[in-house]
Amino acid sequence: MSIRKTPTILVVEDDVENRTAMVKVLEGAEYKVLETDNGQQALDIINEETIDILVTDLRLPVLDGVELLKRAKALEQELEVIMITGHGTVEIAVEAIKEGAYDFITKPVKKAQLLRAVEKAAEKQYLSRENRDLRQQLNPNGARRLVYASTEMRNVARMVEQVASSTATILISGDSGTGKEVIADAIHNASPRRLKPLIKVSCAALPDTLLESELFGYEKGAFTGANARKEGRFELANGGSLFLDEIGEISPSIQVKLLRVLQDGKFERLGGTRTIDADVRILAATNKDLHKEVEEKRFREDLFYRLNVINIRIPSLRERKEDVQLLAMHFLKLYADKNSKPIEGFSEEAMLALTSYDWPGNVRELENAVERAVVFTNGKQIPMSVLPQAVSAFAESQHSLTFKIGTPLRELERQAIDITLHHTRGDKNMAARLLGIATRTIYRHLERQEGGEQVSEGDRDDTDNDTVSIQ
Repeated sequence: MSIRKTPTILVVEDDVENRTAMVKVLEGAEYKVLETDNGQQALDIINEETIDILVTDLRLPVLDGVELLKRAKALEQELEVIMITGHGTVEIAVEAIKEGAYDFITKPVKKAQLLRAVEKAAEKQYLSRENRDLRQQLNPNGARRLVYASTEMRNVARMVEQVASSTATILISGDSGTGKEVIADAIHNASPRRLKPLIKVSCAALPDTLLESELFGYEKGAFTGANARKEGRFELANGGSLFLDEIGEISPSIQVKLLRVLQDGKFERLGGTRTIDADVRILAATNKDLHKEVEEKRFREDLFYRLNVINIRIPSLRERKEDVQLLAMHFLKLYADKNSKPIEGFSEEAMLALTSYDWPGNVRELENAVERAVVFTNGKQIPMSVLPQAVSAFAESQHSLTFKIGTPLRELERQAIDITLHHTRGDKNMAARLLGIATRTIYRHLERQEGGEQVSEGDRDDTDNDTVSIQ
């Protein structure tokens, strides 16, 4: 189990008076507090110290609060971030929540408000670490189960099984949010290296100088602020696997150094002269078309072929709609358990909306939608009203029916049944319940269609061409 310790808090605020006041309040509550006035220095501190909670102003010199959030979370995934914002930037702070911030508070910051936010963030972090430790005890490999019903994902799972035991470098491609990291986890956990670490790096979240030192480490005195030797991710992953997410974002200079490691299995720390062997399997991921990047001279061709020994493409969620219901129920159970809520499922209307939507943000967007719905649901079923507006609006637009004044009722009935059956994927019982009619009415309708019965043009009155929409 996790040992409960007093959190270390880093306060980032360029206004000296505000920063001093917040530090005084937090130290008065017996927290260990570090402070700085800019985002870049904050990253350096996070890189060298164990920081549990970051309290940062949104408006900062050198590096703003949102960019600091992204880069800090890339360095330390369990870091909890509280954003300080003025009233005019609340919308940006809400966006920061979507990027992974735990909470935000508005200026002027009140003592009780600050302490409450920090206390809740500390509690969340402790519970997260406790849950992680429990999962590791129950499952030392930390395997994450693939959830799917579609043929497309079944093929991906089979490929994972086939390639896991090899030593080949693997490039995982697919749109953002499709679950590339989950596939990397599955490959590592099914491989002979599963008892060794899987180290992850988000290449897009770190600038060149920081990414290079993160990957290869550095010697004391290699640059200003390098007060001690630091091992890089290649060393930390020794004997295991290194997951390079968003590999298409790395600069040409980092591409050259990475190519050498892939070719020779060797590297040096920044500022060092000793060559170090890298016994590491590379798993890389990208949402870019690297073929096109190579053609346009933004990505080295030789590095691409070194990475692309085996390619696993993850289909987007709109290509595997069969997985939506299963994934939604998986996330429902996950977040209902985390929030101690007795939610058992979705209303038929809500599930129909989820399965109709195209999910441009893929599995990540679906997971966020379900987590949000769980938070706002008080009953045993998630209703349509708590789904994101984009999902409910799309569902309503799909269920709208446009007709001419004077259209016979039988024709309206036919259109309504056909549209509803389309969105229930042929489930007649669900369609009947949604329409508020008997199931036998659906069957009679289908029998009439099979018999070729149609509403004739002569039955319609075209004298009025106005249209009306029924929602």
